[in-house]
Amino acid sequence: MENPIQLSDRIQALAPSATLAMSQKSAELKAQGVDVINLSVGEPDFFTPEHIKQAAHQAIDDNFSFYSPVPGYLSLRQAISEKLRKENNLEYAPEQIVVGNGAKHALCNTIMALVNPGDEVIIPTPAWVSYVQMVTLAGGKSVLVPATIEQDFKITPEQLQQAITPATRLIIICSPSNPSGAIYTRDELRALADVLASHPQVMIIADEIYEHINYIGGHQSIAQFENIRSRVAIINGVSKAYAMTGWRIGYVAAPLWLAKAVNKLQGQYTSGASSIAQKAAEAAYRADQTCVEQMRQAFQRRRDLVVELFSKIPGMKVNVPAGAFYLFPEVSAFFGKRHGNTVINDANDLALYLLNQAHVATVAGDAFCCPGYIRLSYATSDDNIRNAAQRIADALALLQ
Repeated sequence: MENPIQLSDRIQALAPSATLAMSQKSAELKAQGVDVINLSVGEPDFFTPEHIKQAAHQAIDDNFSFYSPVPGYLSLRQAISEKLRKENNLEYAPEQIVVGNGAKHALCNTIMALVNPGDEVIIPTPAWVSYVQMVTLAGGKSVLVPATIEQDFKITPEQLQQAITPATRLIIICSPSNPSGAIYTRDELRALADVLASHPQVMIIADEIYEHINYIGGHQSIAQFENIRSRVAIINGVSKAYAMTGWRIGYVAAPLWLAKAVNKLQGQYTSGASSIAQKAAEAAYRADQTCVEQMRQAFQRRRDLVVELFSKIPGMKVNVPAGAFYLFPEVSAFFGKRHGNTVINDANDLALYLLNQAHVATVAGDAFCCPGYIRLSYATSDDNIRNAAQRIADALALLQ
C-alpha cells in the first residue's frame, strides 16, 4: 500500500552526503571481508590527545551532567575569544561566540539565520559537499564560481565581482579548503575583501576549520581586514586540529546581532552542546599546543608522500595542496576508457571502479561541484597511502 503521507519539499530537495555514502559502501565491502583502504573520510586518524580526554573525565567527576547554556559555557567562549585574540589578532567577545554541535552545525545555523528564499549565496568551487545543500535548506540559490587546478582552486577578484548581483546575500570562503587543500594568501584575501567592501549587503562566512593544518606558514583570515570585518562570521572548531571529530564541538564567531540570532535559532532546536565535550574543548584551547603541531607535521609528511606517488600515475593531474589533508587530482584523461564491461564516463564511474577494482574508497569531484576530479584523503598511515597509490595505479593501467 502506497504511503499517503508525503515528505516535505524541503527534505526532498536535499541530496544525501556523497562522502558519507562512499564511506558506507566502503564499510559494506569491509563487512564482506574485502581489504578496503578508505581514502574517502575527512577526519584525522589520530586519537584525541590524553590531556583533552582527561579533562572530559574530570568534567564527569565534577558532575557537568546538566543542560549547558545554549551558546556554550562562558568559560569555553572565553577560551575561544582568547584563542582568536592570541592566534589571529581578532577581537570577538564571548557574547559574539556561539558554540554548536560541530562546525557543520554552527555553519548551518549561520546560513539559516542569514538567508531568505531567493537570496543568492556565492560558493567558490570546488566546495565542501554540504554548502549547497545548506543553502537549499534555507531556500537560497547557490551561485557557483569555479576555480580549476590551474588556478590552484582559488577564485580571482574579477570572478567574484562578476558573480555579485543585487540578490547576493552571502559568500562562503573556505581556507584551507576541503576538498582541494587550497589556501588563500593574505594578498589574495585582501583583494577579495576589497571587492566585497563595495557591496555592503553581502555577508562573509569564513570556514576556517582546517586553520591549523597549514603547510605554508601562519593562517590568514579574511576577518583581519577592517573594511569588511563587521560582516564576517568565522566558523571553526576542535575536530580537525585536535583530532576530536566525534566530540562534536564547533563555533561561530560573528557580529553581535548575528550571534544573537544564531543563539535564538539554536535555542529552539538543539539547545547547548554536550557539557562533557565542551569541557574537553576548553582544555584543548587552553593547554599547550604541541600536539597540534605534531599532527600538522605528520600531515605535511603525508602530503609530500601522496603528491610524490600520485604525480607518477599517468593521466592524473596533481597540484601541491597547501593545507588540509586532501589531494584533488584532475582525472578526465580516464573518461571514455573501459575495463571489461566497465566504462568510465565520469568521475563517479571512476570512483566506483577504484572501489570495486582497487578496493580504495575515494569521492568523485561532482560531490564538490567540480566534475572531472576525485578527492583522496591522506589522513591515514604512510603504508596505507603507499598501498592505495599502487592499487590505484594498477587499476588505472587496466583501462583502455
